[in-house]
Amino acid sequence: MKSALVTGANKGIGFEVAKILAQQGFYVYIGSRLPENGAAAVAKLQAQGLSNIEAVQLDVTDQRSVDASRRIIGQKTGILDVLVNNAGIAGEYEQSALSSAVDQYQLVYDTNVFGVVRVTQAFMDLLEKSAAPRIVNVSTSMGSLSLAADIYNDNYPKRYVVYQSSKTALNMYTVQLAYELRHTPFKVNAVCPGWTQTDFTGHQGTSTPEEAGQRIAKYALIGEEGPTGQYFSEEYFAAPANCPW
Repeated sequence: MKSALVTGANKGIGFEVAKILAQQGFYVYIGSRLPENGAAAVAKLQAQGLSNIEAVQLDVTDQRSVDASRRIIGQKTGILDVLVNNAGIAGEYEQSALSSAVDQYQLVYDTNVFGVVRVTQAFMDLLEKSAAPRIVNVSTSMGSLSLAADIYNDNYPKRYVVYQSSKTALNMYTVQLAYELRHTPFKVNAVCPGWTQTDFTGHQGTSTPEEAGQRIAKYALIGEEGPTGQYFSEEYFAAPANCPW
């Protein structure tokens, strides 16, 4: 049985991705910062008839937690086939290039960028043993430099500089990682789930968590002919003026 790890999978989009992969026959490790939330997610999926799931405590901002989760999963399986770096935070609303403090950047980057690096590097040895390893980094069109470059376009959000720049950095990390792995079976991509109705967006949005989960899972399940080092957004996302984050 193939295995997958989804970070921040106790709710929202990560939960849906974990469910889809479990339905596809993967043994899925649900990464959750709080153990009780992970256990609740597992119980919910078990109630839906899925038994090939397991919660693992994983705080992507804590290297000791990341290392501990690697040891736990490594004791259960020698191979990891899929890593979905889903855990992310938005930071406070609203954000300003002029006034947002450095510690705000550090807080958001620690999860959205450094957390991805920590987890990816920690699990790389297990991923390398897979015949078809896949890494999906959950991003957003709000991190697009091309879309943001028209500074007079008020329809494109420019009030979230901390969050947006963290996802821009994540996109670059994705490309660089794919480049270094280009001569291997790895497929590494960044995917925008769309404006999704979760806690993250104050339950506003044009996509359901189920729809967003499908968009992410698609790239965890791509075949040998699939893309790598790319960014995908099936639903262009520009936050409205009343976006709460």
